[in-house]
Amino acid sequence: MAEDSKEITLTRIVDAPAALVFEAWTSGKHLKHWYAPDGFDIPSASADARQGGAYEIVMRSPDGDDFPLNGTYTEFDPPRKLVMESIAAGPDGSPALRAVSTVTLVDQGGKTEMTVHERAEALTPQAVMMLGGMELGMVQSLRRLDDLLTGAYDRMISITRMIEAPRDVVFDAWTSNEHLEQWWGPNGFTLTTDEIDVRPGGRWVFTMHGPDGVDYPNVIVYEEVARPERIAFEHGSGTSDDPTFQGVITFDEFMGNTVLTMRSVFTTREHLDEVVERVGAIEGGNQTLDRLVGYVTERLQPAIKARHET
Repeated sequence: MAEDSKEITLTRIVDAPAALVFEAWTSGKHLKHWYAPDGFDIPSASADARQGGAYEIVMRSPDGDDFPLNGTYTEFDPPRKLVMESIAAGPDGSPALRAVSTVTLVDQGGKTEMTVHERAEALTPQAVMMLGGMELGMVQSLRRLDDLLTGAYDRMISITRMIEAPRDVVFDAWTSNEHLEQWWGPNGFTLTTDEIDVRPGGRWVFTMHGPDGVDYPNVIVYEEVARPERIAFEHGSGTSDDPTFQGVITFDEFMGNTVLTMRSVFTTREHLDEVVERVGAIEGGNQTLDRLVGYVTERLQPAIKARHET
């Protein structure tokens, strides 16, 4: 295939009936919550759900640039198949990519096998670089779709960072106490680890020491450790009166760098709101990932490079 075009196929099993999945692809109120990569907002989305109907989605990057996507449903066969032809604009608003996306849904007894095939063509020389992020963007978008369909979206905090280091380096920073004690926690916090065993069923038992002298006990139980792609765990304080939440860390490769997304899914929306209000979970999460970025790019990565050069 020419350098100015790209073709991908992704298949997922979604824990939702096919009719609901089809609706998520064809309703503006649903598209607004998922049709963009991690770290992107979707300020507006609209869809005319019918054969020949038009849709428009505006994706906003972490830098504040808007990327409008305008398309048409050229094949509309609910809840089995959908074909979408679209034009994506670049940061300057001019057409950058032309794409044809085919979504096929197969009922699996309450779940759905979803296959997405997409072929895109760059319309300008500058847009060729956008093709490089096409597969990652769809992978991340489909994860957001899964969050929406399973109900996690309304009770979740999701924070993303691009880190200029390979995935294995970032993964090590997240799984070795030698590294964790250098960056874990919001600004001003320090860390003491009593136990760490990073494997399915293993635990990380630690205490975060706040700058005000308050100690915060934590217990993480690892449910999945797939190096260097993903870590899933249950996170609590070790006390029965403090509800746990589910954490998922994904490490996506992009041009030799790592796109890290930290998802925290709480049991209820009320639990999420209470944690945000009581301990500033969103600001604390952002500060924690900023410390990780600084540690990896300013200390860990240069140290690894220096060892390789000696």
